[in-house]
Amino acid sequence: MNRDLLMCDTTYFRVDYVINPYMDVAVQPDLIRARREHEAIAETHRTTGRTVRRIPSAPECPDMVYTANMAFVASGLAVLGVPPVERSAEIPYVRSWLKDHQFEVLDCPYDFSGQGDALVCGRHLFVGHGQRTDRRVPGLLGELYGFDVVPLQVSSERWYDLDLAVGVIGPDTVACCPEALDRPSMAALRSLDVDIIEVSVDEAARFALNLISDGRTVTMTRGAPDLAAKVRERGMTVVELDTDELRKGGGGVRCTALTLDNSAPE
Repeated sequence: MNRDLLMCDTTYFRVDYVINPYMDVAVQPDLIRARREHEAIAETHRTTGRTVRRIPSAPECPDMVYTANMAFVASGLAVLGVPPVERSAEIPYVRSWLKDHQFEVLDCPYDFSGQGDALVCGRHLFVGHGQRTDRRVPGLLGELYGFDVVPLQVSSERWYDLDLAVGVIGPDTVACCPEALDRPSMAALRSLDVDIIEVSVDEAARFALNLISDGRTVTMTRGAPDLAAKVRERGMTVVELDTDELRKGGGGVRCTALTLDNSAPE
């Protein structure tokens, strides 16, 4: 679980357009600080025993640092993301990288925000829809991988990807912000046999749920003390990191790493 990760450097990271509520072309990231934040995330992954692989950045792709949106990968099969047109230039690069590293690669016929809207939780696959991902994607992913798919709809564009509203802590533990999901989706989560950690809107808005967990260590943004405490109460290690510059593009810890080692149910 989240032990093999694909990341991209921050060399060309900038805000050239607005495709989420957090972007403002007048507020550019400080590239030195952004690089430090990104390197701290990568180093944390490595020190916890995770493998970090790299895809080179491209000058025409200012959001390429957010590799999570490029695809969803499980059991060697990658379904490519279909992002907003402003990010479409990223996809040929990730297609080539995945093929060069022996992954089977499929195109998605619908709009799809990749791993940003597809989170594995044990046998379940939480699939967000309603913002950047088409409503037909949950069914498609269920057929391809065999997960028990749980479609979830976020409540507004503030949570433009599911990974801002839901964070998977372990195969039977999920953190979420109830206000970030519509009522049927929250009811669907509560119907599952999982431990749910509820997170406030205030902490979720600071990208608290945009985290990475390998089941033992949770890597998350600094500034969400309540969530961090609840995770520690469950016996896990929490590493809190600064993401202020990365946030200017609308991403946090989870956005910067595409998981390559998800396992589909047998």
